Amino acid sequence: MEYKNNITEFILLGLSQKKEIGILCFLLFLLCYIAILSGNLLIMISISCSQLINQPMYFFLSYLSLSDLCYTSTVTPKLIMDSLLMKKSISYTGCMTQLFSIHFFRGIEVFILTGMAYVAICKPLHYTVIMRRQKCDAMIAASCAGGFLHSFGQFLLAIFLPYCGSNEIDHYFCDVYPLLKLACTDTRKIGFLVIANSGLMGTVIFVVLLISYAVILSTVRSYSIENRRKALSTCSSHITVVVLFFAPLLFIYIRPATTLPEDKVFALFYTIIAPMLNLLIYTLRNMEMKNAIKKVWGSILRSKGNRLRDFPAFHHSTS
Repeated sequence: MEYKNNITEFILLGLSQKKEIGILCFLLFLLCYIAILSGNLLIMISISCSQLINQPMYFFLSYLSLSDLCYTSTVTPKLIMDSLLMKKSISYTGCMTQLFSIHFFRGIEVFILTGMAYVAICKPLHYTVIMRRQKCDAMIAASCAGGFLHSFGQFLLAIFLPYCGSNEIDHYFCDVYPLLKLACTDTRKIGFLVIANSGLMGTVIFVVLLISYAVILSTVRSYSIENRRKALSTCSSHITVVVLFFAPLLFIYIRPATTLPEDKVFALFYTIIAPMLNLLIYTLRNMEMKNAIKKVWGSILRSKGNRLRDFPAFHHSTS
């Protein structure tokens, strides 16, 4: 028996139906998004306008900030607006677009992180020599291609499903498992494909990243006490973000195609909390990044001040 898709929009149930909680979520997520937006723009502009852009680590960091910003922007703005609405709806086209975008930018981020970790492990002493600009560009292109293939696979699994029953998604954004729950057909085989695409891939990348940090930590034993302390501090911060990003992902995608009420809370870790922690690690705990920010924005403020002093109206008002 064939089913036709007769749904033109979905209703997102969101994090809560209570008005008081909705207002609290609106204020909290608005502040978080402003911090993520301004922080990532600050990182990208500061790197692009300084000598750090010539270093592979910061070249990749600028693209990580861009993917982080795009990834968060596919979910958070609508989450903020929906927090104040009783009916949280999204069109069928908008839902499929959001699903594709989420997995695309998330895929780019994890592939860039994996590539950086691989090169850092294999040739840590020759990192800057190996990673010429041409190879850096190739790695970014490969990460985008990998992210596209991953997200396109998820998109195909969802777009051809027949939705002919309820249109209520028990989540605050469109994702594969909540959509499988609404499909009026047997989705067990599709669920295994999702596990292979997201769950298995996420597990492999997570293990590779943990191994990379373990190898890096084992190599710093020959360093001086001060350098060892700095390396341990940096790695511990990065491992914290990796765990907070991947652990909820694996909890959701490594199991069979079922949805739990806790999924929405776990999803906050990789959509909002992890991107905010990235900002703290890449700026407040990075001396080179802080110096670049001070230098770039200090020169911008000085140039604006000089132009203001050269403006005739300025001299007229001070005379």
